[in-house]
Amino acid sequence: MKNIWSAMLFLAIVLVSPALAGDMHQGHGGPKIYFISPKDGDTVKSPVHVIFGLTGMGIAPAGVEKENTGHHHLLIDVPLPTGEELADAIGKDEQRLHFGGGQTEAMIDLKPGKHTLQMLLGDHNHMVHKTPVYSERITITVE
Repeated sequence: MKNIWSAMLFLAIVLVSPALAGDMHQGHGGPKIYFISPKDGDTVKSPVHVIFGLTGMGIAPAGVEKENTGHHHLLIDVPLPTGEELADAIGKDEQRLHFGGGQTEAMIDLKPGKHTLQMLLGDHNHMVHKTPVYSERITITVE
């Protein structure tokens, strides 16, 4: 009886492992951009130390055209570009910060209150990649 249970367990592992392995890939095998800090729901003080994470692609400064790379853009209290906006360069203003030097962290001054943060990877010309690479939107509270 013990051998039957061992055989069933082995078979279950063999059958389930490929499905679990697929879920373990970052973004189903594609690049993933994310916040290392702060985390969703955090309460922080200004200036906020923001640390960006990226897997599956590399970082290159704006103006440097290199395959499979990009640089960070931080969207503050604004939605991701959609539709026709995706054909334009990512905007640059107080709510759309560019890190064209290839920075992976920054100190951001934010007024007290709730804020949403979201990252969007841009190419060498600040354009959204053909398959957009963006983080989940997080909400933080600034004291």
